[in-house]
Amino acid sequence: MNQDIEFIVGSERRLLDLIGRDEIIPLLAAAVRSGASGASVLDDAGEALWQDGADEIDGSSPQRRSLRLEGEPVGTLQVSGEPGLVRPITDLLHEVIQILMTNNLKRMLTTEIHTQVVRQSYEELLESHQSLERSERKYRELSQSLDAQVKERTRELQLVHAKLLQQEKMAAVGQLAAGVAHELNTPLGFIASNLHSLGKYVSRLTALLLRIREQAGGKSGALCALDLEEQWRVQKLDFILEDIPELIEQSCDGAKRVQRIVEDLKGFSNLDGATLAELELEQELERALRVLSGKLPEGTRIHRNFEPLALVNANPALISQLFFNLISNAIWVSDKPLVLSFRNWTDAAGLHLSIADNGPGIDPAILPRIFDPFFTTRDVGEGTGMGLTVAYDIVHSLGGILSAYNVQSGGACFELCLPPQE
Repeated sequence: MNQDIEFIVGSERRLLDLIGRDEIIPLLAAAVRSGASGASVLDDAGEALWQDGADEIDGSSPQRRSLRLEGEPVGTLQVSGEPGLVRPITDLLHEVIQILMTNNLKRMLTTEIHTQVVRQSYEELLESHQSLERSERKYRELSQSLDAQVKERTRELQLVHAKLLQQEKMAAVGQLAAGVAHELNTPLGFIASNLHSLGKYVSRLTALLLRIREQAGGKSGALCALDLEEQWRVQKLDFILEDIPELIEQSCDGAKRVQRIVEDLKGFSNLDGATLAELELEQELERALRVLSGKLPEGTRIHRNFEPLALVNANPALISQLFFNLISNAIWVSDKPLVLSFRNWTDAAGLHLSIADNGPGIDPAILPRIFDPFFTTRDVGEGTGMGLTVAYDIVHSLGGILSAYNVQSGGACFELCLPPQE
């Protein structure tokens, strides 16, 4: 702290500034009572300021002593009376007045210094307060600016995240094209075959009906019956009547299968449908399995260990994407007949669902990085490095945790935990 105090030692001071009437008059009166005929105090111009008794006696010269402050004269003490008696009184009175002046000056200096320090401290505090107000205003404006920037960056990150999610989903949809085409071709193939057979059956039934109409007009009943029986046998109508319900049932099942595949694919790829719904994790897992059925290696075995769990309030498309990414990862790392194991359970932490495979597991060196954006162990062009990142973000957006670890029996396990549902 810089000290800027104005000291008053050596400055111009009058005697009246240092001693008051109430202080000096009792001293002068005491001198007179002690034997002096008169005592007075003069200012530096020789004018009497205070006095008591007579100034002179019998023409004798009064005793005078200069009153000094820091070596500078500020007045004069004058005492009249018998020379032998007045001298010691003058000396004593002079010493007392000097001490009084010095003490008063010290007290004045102390008071003024204290006042100056207090005033200076107050001004410094006021300046500090004003500086703090300016700083607060500056930081408040900066905070508001940063808050606006954070909101803008958050919005941009959300847009980027949505774009990456869309790209990841479109990449997944592209990978699904061949499998979905296979899944659709199978039911469509036997629907087309059944419709072709039904067309031939209808032609034969039409021919028989025309024959009945033709025979009914000209032949006798016995001949007509024989002819119809022959046509019945030739056209294999017993087989046709037996096969038609089965063809219709197969075609209806195929149509339902096509409808289900289309609904699963639509539900999986519907990013715009951001509405929340109460859903069962197990059903969404089965949906992802149906969508991926064309990519599952031949001989894949699936073990399910499910128990009824509470419904989860989430976006079905995101949950389907979550399971699709995790199962796709297990399919990609598989180097032998794939075995997938699904299990769910609940505890105090919330709802759990695990997806385990019998693959080579995860290298411990890269385990901490598998959820990092763009991290991939695949060759260039084979993966975006966003599959597990998107899965992690989906679980995180639901307030849950997605973890991965290797199991002792071999393979990796991904476990998601969602908070308890109210």
